[in-house]
Amino acid sequence: MTAVTHDIVAKLWNLRNVLKDDGVTYHQYVTELTYLLFLKMARETGSEDQLPESYRWADL
Repeated sequence: MTAVTHDIVAKLWNLRNVLKDDGVTYHQYVTELTYLLFLKMARETGSEDQLPESYRWADL
């Protein structure tokens, strides 16, 4: 694992631990993270036009 990848993973797990203390379950965290990754990938691949305008990456 590269240093950049390791840093990203560490940040995601640290955020997970903070949210866990606020009552967010692991399932909820993974669901929301997956949705964010989906939106980012749609933007990066140019397929974002298939999503409604108010649900795109830039609208976050």
